[in-house]
Amino acid sequence: MNIFLQIVLLLVCAAVVNSFLVYPAVVFLKGRMQKIRQDKNDFEPSVSILIAAYNEEKVIGGRIENIASQNYNHDKIEVFVGSDASSDNTNNLLTELAKKYSWLKLNLSSVRRGKAGILNELIESASGDIIIFTDANTEFHPDAVKNLVADFADPSVGGVCGKLIFVDEDKERKDGVEEISYWKYETIIKNAEGRCGVSLAANGGIFAIRKELFVKIPIERAVTDDLFISLSVVSKGWKFTYRYNAIAVENTGKNLEAEYLRKVRFSSTNFQTLANFRSLLWNKNIFLSYAFFSHKVSRWFLPFLLIVAYFLSWSLIKQNPLIYLFFVLQSTFYILAVFGFIFSLLKIRMTVFSLPYFFVVSNIAVIQGFLKFLNKKHSVIWQSTER
Repeated sequence: MNIFLQIVLLLVCAAVVNSFLVYPAVVFLKGRMQKIRQDKNDFEPSVSILIAAYNEEKVIGGRIENIASQNYNHDKIEVFVGSDASSDNTNNLLTELAKKYSWLKLNLSSVRRGKAGILNELIESASGDIIIFTDANTEFHPDAVKNLVADFADPSVGGVCGKLIFVDEDKERKDGVEEISYWKYETIIKNAEGRCGVSLAANGGIFAIRKELFVKIPIERAVTDDLFISLSVVSKGWKFTYRYNAIAVENTGKNLEAEYLRKVRFSSTNFQTLANFRSLLWNKNIFLSYAFFSHKVSRWFLPFLLIVAYFLSWSLIKQNPLIYLFFVLQSTFYILAVFGFIFSLLKIRMTVFSLPYFFVVSNIAVIQGFLKFLNKKHSVIWQSTER
């Protein structure tokens, strides 16, 4: 029995190590071997930019002005903003902006439809060859649109993900939010995946696809729209690339509680999305299946793998000195997380404690999201995270 448990522990550890170390190394090396794409300076397709908004009066004006400042031929740009029954001043602001910009089209819904429902409606009116998805609280760099669509000059590319940078306006933050540190690690992986043509989860604030590849987003059971759209493209055999110079900026969550609630919401919809694309685990493109398992499936089941690893190593602590050492290392990490929680309450921020704390809290959010997924309590109606 002990041998069986040791084998299970070894497999669990292998899945975790593969997800965080082996897979990033493999995709990075594979990406380095890919030929660098040459941009065509005269490539300028028509684009439709879609934004779903709910109570965005604080940012919607700046968002439209930001698009207006893009270094792109605005005769080839149309912007569709769907207001999901906003109850603040969003609709009035949009109405005034539409008088100023002829390329701004509005869909002011009187009932809540959720982001997926709004996007499904907006794309029916879109006429651009390329559909760009973004958020109301995102800010594009001046050449973001131009650089984002450049890869579509390659007829094998079906989608492109831009580089999303998180910034923290609260320079004195002491509550343990480490989203920026984690996102830098994720960005490296996304860039490598993009060079291999297998970006599996586009950054919701800036990504694009060919219009003909859009698949209606399910609204019966909520999915993560950007993940669903990305997987829809790659599952059909199209490349999904990454543009490091197509840059967008967003603020991090206002506090750890806001980030936690956002992660719970995304976790519940992510599990539903992964269930919809489970066939990718045995796709004819073996590397795509490996990427899907390593970067998505095992990553979202990580908290359960960690729980199994901890209790298995505890039960086998007397069997092997390496297992004993592994148990001690895990315990030390979780103790650091506890101190991170205490220091967060005291408004003291030290990375050695805040990173483990953020990691643990994030995984607890995944567990709660998974339970919502099982209980079918995740809704298509969303509440924007205050940033």
